[in-house]
Amino acid sequence: MKATLIAAATSLTLALPAAAADPDPADWDAVVEAAQGQTVYWNAWGGSDVVNDYIAWVGEQAAEQRVTLEHVKLTDTAEAVSRVLAEKTAGRDDDGGIDLIWINGENFAAMKEQELLFGPWAEDLPNRDLTDPANDALSADFTVLTEGLESPWGAAQLVFYHDSARLPEPPRSMEALLDWLRDNPGRFAFPQPPDFLGSTFLKQALIELTPTPDALAHPVTKADYETATGPLWDFMDDLTPLLWRQGRAYPQNAARLIQLMADNEIDIGFEFNPNAASNAIANGQLPDTVRSHLHEDGTLGNASFVAIPYNASAKAGAMVVANILLSPEAQARMADPDVWGLGTVLDLERLAPEDRARFDEIDFGPATLTPDELGTPLPEPHPSWMERLEEDWTSRYGVSQ
Repeated sequence: MKATLIAAATSLTLALPAAAADPDPADWDAVVEAAQGQTVYWNAWGGSDVVNDYIAWVGEQAAEQRVTLEHVKLTDTAEAVSRVLAEKTAGRDDDGGIDLIWINGENFAAMKEQELLFGPWAEDLPNRDLTDPANDALSADFTVLTEGLESPWGAAQLVFYHDSARLPEPPRSMEALLDWLRDNPGRFAFPQPPDFLGSTFLKQALIELTPTPDALAHPVTKADYETATGPLWDFMDDLTPLLWRQGRAYPQNAARLIQLMADNEIDIGFEFNPNAASNAIANGQLPDTVRSHLHEDGTLGNASFVAIPYNASAKAGAMVVANILLSPEAQARMADPDVWGLGTVLDLERLAPEDRARFDEIDFGPATLTPDELGTPLPEPHPSWMERLEEDWTSRYGVSQ
């Protein structure tokens, strides 16, 4: 009887239709062929008309390669993560409902840990050769190695800005900022953590001041934390009474920083969007003498990525879309402030002259640094550092807004 049951089960298994083999990313011609006629459901944040219009343009480029792109608009990327996890729990390991996700940070880490991603594939995209292999922001997502499981497509970076009419040469390090504030008390502010921009300022200061920078790439431990952050808190102790309103109040957000600059209450602001100052000039919020600057050892940044779920039904089409996103045409269009203004992930030195010209022709605005001037961003610390920094800052300096 047992042998009969095994034989019957074997016959039943053989009779089932075999699932289509996953496309081989290393055989790009085969990927392109397999993508023909596929519909790619791209789950991506849909809260901006600028972003939505850009994704629609990407869809037009995909259509020229006989791939249909459908933008599934999300309010939170975690929605897509939860859906893929639910499909895996239900045993839906093929023909999943999501083909591509705009993702990074903790959501990527969660999907990687739970083996919800297809790959590796991202390193095999033809246009990946146009990026800088030494750019750590493209190979690690908040210190979690991407290992070919997601492809970069946009970059953001911390940029400081100042009014050159009032401050011709701004300080270009945290230590220089502190020295400058001793002579100019009250002329600098940052949003109160856990506001994203305020927490970013803490991370930038930590990166510049820590004696153990390698520790930032790992989860926080007590020994690492105390050693790594000692100079940061010494710096903050000195800085806080020299801040706008002596550190007794803090601006709520990035928009308030711009207003303080416009009202001549501070001389230096900062944003995580390199185009922020130029946009404010164009909108009449800031004078046209405002310019952007970096700190001399660089500023932190991160990349936006796209990933393919392990059970996607249009993996080949998703790879074609990801390759379009890395094309010089798409990257230059995305970098144009009139279109979007998101930073490029391409290494301009690797581009053909006609493709480099696409970027040279962009009018970035009077206060926007060029991709060459921005350089390679500093990598983000492990996500656990931000949470611990916010808790410590609040206990030491936090005030009601």
